[in-house]
Amino acid sequence: MIAIDTIAVENEAADTMHQRSEFDYLIYNKPLEYARLVLGGDLDGYLKGTPEHRLMD
Repeated sequence: MIAIDTIAVENEAADTMHQRSEFDYLIYNKPLEYARLVLGGDLDGYLKGTPEHRLMD
């Protein structure tokens, strides 16, 4: 079993509320994808790319 401190991840990787919202979407709707991003170290790539879900500003 793995435990990911999602708050610490957001504090480290997300600079804006929009980015935090993107992570929150993954945490609650696609937790396995979120875990893969965290463990693979590709959080910045996700934020810079075009995620499947985009919240409006």
